[in-house]
Amino acid sequence: MNYIGIMSPAFPSEKIPHARYGIGEMVRHRLLDFRGVVFDVDPEFANSDEWYEAIPEAMRPAKDQPFYHLLAENAETSYVAYVSQQNLVADDEGEPIDHPAIGTLFEGFDGQRYKLKPEHRH
Repeated sequence: MNYIGIMSPAFPSEKIPHARYGIGEMVRHRLLDFRGVVFDVDPEFANSDEWYEAIPEAMRPAKDQPFYHLLAENAETSYVAYVSQQNLVADDEGEPIDHPAIGTLFEGFDGQRYKLKPEHRH
């Protein structure tokens, strides 16, 4: 903020919340029955307007928060999900995620998180 308490456009990061979860962490959706492992994080919404508008308005999350790319699973299938920070909680189940792409991005699971393969680190 500048000296009169107004957000300064020179410091846009002041208004963007920090990511609560990191690459390799396991999370669970707060409302829907699925869990996943984080493989990428956007500091704020970075998907299409079409995708965003397809979410029912009553459930539509704010765009100015971190969004997470997940290798996700539910009881029936595995898939890739894009989820807002407000809809995620930590998954303390301690069980690995059953997703076919896990081995392409991660090299191991220590019971709490996945370790990113060296070739995917930057």
